[in-house]
Order: sequence, then structure tokens, then C-alpha cells
Amino acid sequence: MGKKAVGMLVGYVLLAVIGIPVLVTAALGGFREEHMTEAKALYGLEEYWNAKEYSLDTELERYVAGVVSAEMPALFPMEALKAQAVAARTYQVRYMKQSGSEEVLYDVGQAYLDEQGQREKWSAQYEMYAARIRQAVAETKGEIMVYEGEPILAAFHAQSSGKTENSENVWVQEIPYLRSVDSSGDLEAPDHETTTALSAAFVWEALRQYGALGVSATDLTFSKPVCSEAGYVQQIQAGNLTLTGQEVREALGLRSTDFTVQRQGDQFLFTTKGYGHGAGMSQYGAKALAEEGMDYREILQHYYTGISFEKIA
Repeated sequence: MGKKAVGMLVGYVLLAVIGIPVLVTAALGGFREEHMTEAKALYGLEEYWNAKEYSLDTELERYVAGVVSAEMPALFPMEALKAQAVAARTYQVRYMKQSGSEEVLYDVGQAYLDEQGQREKWSAQYEMYAARIRQAVAETKGEIMVYEGEPILAAFHAQSSGKTENSENVWVQEIPYLRSVDSSGDLEAPDHETTTALSAAFVWEALRQYGALGVSATDLTFSKPVCSEAGYVQQIQAGNLTLTGQEVREALGLRSTDFTVQRQGDQFLFTTKGYGHGAGMSQYGAKALAEEGMDYREILQHYYTGISFEKIA
């Protein structure tokens, strides 16, 4: 099998298992009216309210604006929005190249909002929010991240547990630019640490899809987890069944694989840190770095090790 074919196969396997979080935008995309004055003072929105100033003249750039609109709150700092725009564009270009398509692909795993969706989401703030997104896209037009001359797999997530995760601890394959890095700004993100109570019966039923637990719901317990250096659960035993952290997360709908668990009576308490798979750029981490004064390229180079930038036609 040729190098190109192998690359395409790996890309599609990764696409099938990467769950890129989108609920963060739904939760935080719309500020109530009484918060607008404070937000304007904080992020300088007066500079970005005129949507007519920023036109996007290709389908790719309009697509990128739709992704940023869905994936990141519009009131995040401009440099964080720009970082998200470059990540979204890179992600799309990678899959266009792998599939041999000259057309934009809308089913590559990124959330997307067209103009109607943006208007429904932002309501009276549409003009202001859409202008901020268009500014971020226009000022990074055509820019992508590359590693050894190829567009990278620009994975991103809502917030890490304080450190991002190595790719092999998420998707098996070691990817040189998806290395664990500090993302301590995530510690201040909303709902960074949450506790969810789940009945033992629910947990037992959800986990037995992976095999026989060997015990009843009444007797089910979890072992002490084996964690990566970044703190994400790599392996844990439920009854007699050994599971990965990702399997537990998917089965139980947990926010991340950085979790602890304890049993209390007929229920389990799962405490999670962060939100998402943990690899690549943290969106709340990007926000924190932008607020510290980093520009979008510095943010991206922090989260994607050893990458460089190219302009596409």
C-alpha cells in the first residue's frame, strides 16, 4: 500500500473516532443583553460590529466562518477566534486533499452553522457577532498549519484538564505535533470540574456492551485507574472487565476521560475535569493565552508542536 493511501486510511480512521465538542458554543454563544456593555469593554466589540466591512469571497472561507460560529463563542478574544479559524481551515484542507476533492466537504467532523443558523443562534446580536467571526477569518485568509509540508490533523476540544493529551493516548497513533502541553488557563474555564451521579444499574447496563462484567450491578466496583502523565484515564477495571477511559466516557456520556469515580450506595459519582478528548488546541486555553497577550500564531504553535504556516491559493 502506497504512502498516500496509508495517509488517507489513517486520516479516515482518525476522523471516525474524533469527537469534536460543539456543546460549548451552544452553552456560551449567546450573552444576555445586560452583559453586552461589560463584554464590549472587555473585548472591544465597537471595533467589530460592522459586518459589511469583512467580505468572504470563497466557499472555503465562508465554510470556515460557519465552523468558527459553531465551535467557539463569538465573544472570545479576536486572537483566539483567529486561531480557531486557522485550525478549522487546516482541518478542512487536510480532508479535501486526502479525498482528492476540490470542493469543500461538509461532513468531516466539524460543527457548522450557515447564515440562517447563525441568525437563529445570535438573534439581535447577529450583526455584531458575525462581524467578529468574519474579521477573524478574513485576517487569516488562506492560512493553514503544516508539518513536514502537509496539512496537519488540527484536532481541538473545548477545554483540557490543565494539560492537553498525547495523540496516542486518545487515538492510538502517535502524531508528532499532537503532544501534551500545558494548558493551565483551562482551570479557570466554566464547569471545569463537574460531578455527575449515575445509578449503578445504568452504569452496569451501559458498560456491559464491552463484555461480561462478572458481577451484578449491586456488586459492581471500579479499580484505581491507570492515568497518563496529563491525568487522563488510560485503563480502569469495572468488575472483571478492563476498559479504556475513552470507552467509559463514551458509554456513560462523561465530559472527558480525566475522571475519578466512587460508589455511594446504589449510585456512582463521576468527577470529571475538562471537556472533550484533550488532544490539540484547547479552546478555553486559547482564550486564556489570547488574554495573556499571545497572537493566534503563537497560540497555535503552543498547542501544535513543531508546526509552521502556509498560505493556500
